[in-house]
Amino acid sequence: MMIGSVKRLAAATAIAAAIAIGSAVASHAEDAPAGDPVNGKRLYLADGCFECHGRAGQGGRFNYLTPALAQIALPVESFIAFLREAPNDMPSFSADVLSDKDAADIHAYLSLLPGPKAPKDIPPILNQ
Repeated sequence: MMIGSVKRLAAATAIAAAIAIGSAVASHAEDAPAGDPVNGKRLYLADGCFECHGRAGQGGRFNYLTPALAQIALPVESFIAFLREAPNDMPSFSADVLSDKDAADIHAYLSLLPGPKAPKDIPPILNQ
């Protein structure tokens, strides 16, 4: 009987913690700057992001494989943090160079890009 009570207490504690974490994440997401994809496209091209990541965010190859950014899965806060301390050859963008609002605009643009086609949607090569 004691083990069942401990398990129920642990489960209730886990649920309460999950609710608290979810509320904190939701309130933090509400504080995130909203993005303008039209301005984001302009900035993506003007700042030269396309040179490594492709005009359609498809990724590419510079000195190493550069990731595809179309349909970006990173939350906007993580995207901004990544831009501030970029790895490898990617330049870092301080808030003085690229504001949080401008970074959120780029994120909004990348979120709207179609991403890669599913293999079943790619037509077969002709004249094989």
